Amino acid sequence: MTNMDLARSYILKAQKRLRALEVLFQEEAYSDVVREAQELVELALKGMLRAAGLEPPKFHDVGFLLLEHRERFKGLSLRDLQRMARVSKLLRKERELSFYGDIDFIPTEEYTKGFASRVLRDAQWVLQKASGFISAAGGPGGRPL
Repeated sequence: MTNMDLARSYILKAQKRLRALEVLFQEEAYSDVVREAQELVELALKGMLRAAGLEPPKFHDVGFLLLEHRERFKGLSLRDLQRMARVSKLLRKERELSFYGDIDFIPTEEYTKGFASRVLRDAQWVLQKASGFISAAGGPGGRPL
């Protein structure tokens, strides 16, 4: 197993979560959209790190590492990397609240269709960019996603 094998595996897992996100959105399970979007983005970004030859850390928000190592992400603009880092940070903040809530925060009541729609679009965009980067990083002879 190589870093590229793992990167491709992470993207496949993220693609499956995207399908789940679309179902959750249709079911108006907006807090679940937020939680699953966080996992999708985390997998996609950790896949990018692996494809760039970096070992992903064991925490959820790795977006800042894309900026720290931006020279390794050929084909992606600084603007794209900054947006990915913002999405990752936002979703990391929402991770526990969207799943568990709190005494004064009921997830099924707090998350709106508008916010879930934004999160879904962001997750789709991150997945598209990450998939493209990982495919390109596979180089000649690399298996397509």
